[in-house]
Amino acid sequence: MSVSQYDKMHSILADAEKDFDKFYNKGNKAAGTRVRKAMQDIKTLAQDIRNEVTNIKNS
Repeated sequence: MSVSQYDKMHSILADAEKDFDKFYNKGNKAAGTRVRKAMQDIKTLAQDIRNEVTNIKNS
C-alpha cells in the first residue's frame, strides 16, 4: 500500500512543478493556492505512510 501512496505523492509533486514556477518566478497568486493545496495533499499522504510504517514496525 505504501508504494502506491509514495507514487501518488511523487505524482502530485511532479504535477505541481509548473505551479511552483508560476508562483515563484512569475508572481501568479492563483498558482500559489494550487501549490499550497498540493503541499497539503503531500503532507496528508506522508502522514499516512508514517503511520503505516510505525504499525508495521511495531507488529
